[in-house]
Amino acid sequence: METASAKPWVKHYDPGVPPEIQVPPIPLWKILEESAERYPHGVALDFLGKTLTYRALWEEARRFAGGLKALGVKPGDRVAIMLPNSPQFVIAFYGALMAGAVGVNVNPLYTPRELRHQLKDAGAEYLVILDHLLPRFLEVEGETPVRHTVVTGIRDYLPFPKNLLYPLKAKRDGLPLGFPRRQGFHAFTELLKASPATPHPADPEDLALLQYTGGTTGVSKGAMLTHKNLVANVLQIDAWDPTSKDLHGQGVMLGALPFFHVYGMTVAMNYGLYAGFKIVLLPRPEIGPIVEAIEKHKVTHFPGVPTLYVAFNNFPGIEGRNVKSIRICLSGAAPLPVEVAKRFEEITGARLIEGYGLSEASPVTHSNPVLGEIKKGSIGMPLPSVEAKVVDEEGKEVPLGEVGELIVKGPNVMKGYW
Repeated sequence: METASAKPWVKHYDPGVPPEIQVPPIPLWKILEESAERYPHGVALDFLGKTLTYRALWEEARRFAGGLKALGVKPGDRVAIMLPNSPQFVIAFYGALMAGAVGVNVNPLYTPRELRHQLKDAGAEYLVILDHLLPRFLEVEGETPVRHTVVTGIRDYLPFPKNLLYPLKAKRDGLPLGFPRRQGFHAFTELLKASPATPHPADPEDLALLQYTGGTTGVSKGAMLTHKNLVANVLQIDAWDPTSKDLHGQGVMLGALPFFHVYGMTVAMNYGLYAGFKIVLLPRPEIGPIVEAIEKHKVTHFPGVPTLYVAFNNFPGIEGRNVKSIRICLSGAAPLPVEVAKRFEEITGARLIEGYGLSEASPVTHSNPVLGEIKKGSIGMPLPSVEAKVVDEEGKEVPLGEVGELIVKGPNVMKGYW
């Protein structure tokens, strides 16, 4: 381990931010279990008015794990999840981990060709999918290793009477509902009738997630993220923000960033669950519902991307909306224009801090400080326990101010590519 003197950025950390974090040897599902014990009656998820407490979420994830095991899921098996942000996503992911399986995040916008590649590459024999997306899978079903398909619908977790009215809306919008009544297809709600499973005691070095990269330099590859990687990044994010400790069990996280992307999964979902926040789930990151959710739920944490903040700033009448509850916003995935950050902070009074990450690092590696000076247009400093340097083409460190390639090392960095 390098000393603090070898990490010159540490002296610029906010007061209370440690140079290193200790990563406990636990599986990722343990953070949900601990929050269910700490905040059993606290709201974990709010989905279009339907709520689940931490205790209820923990029990449903355990039942889903039991349902997966009844289908034959064994430790190490791949469970692909092709869902928008919804209670089903959280239940399926944590249930898969409790069954000892490896989650495989699948972009709901994938074409049949992209879907076929990923399912084959991951070796996914189990798929959890939204009924609206099923036709795309059925096009390539026979060309994939999938043996069991678990189907859910938005209506499964809508409150009354929305759950009764939704099929009419879906039919009007031309959205497919239901699934083939043949062998290998199962209703999500049926799996939840299983007996709760005893969670699989995964080793921290075991694979928890295959997170496929954007494929910008070729075909999409699966980054192998372990339980330790994902737990570490949650703890790094928590350590980085000394202002949110008093909000544990009380904060409100906006779950608009897609959870199938590791940025949304770690910052909005996993960190939100660890901190005992209420996570307000939005199936689509559309700015109108986002502004309404901030007002209605008094959102305190709004992780996003620059395009979302641009849309927020330009939303008609935003100056007159009640959005002052927001405290912290982390922007990633693309460079944040200085004028966008300045305008957002003027409207909300919140801190909008730019960070940096990549799928291979679970994903956050750098961030501007929460309290200290923000260098607009900069990705900030490495998080606790992250080592970073800029190197040339031969891998040698370049002098300060020189252009090179950023390389990082830390407990959040993947095992390798699948």
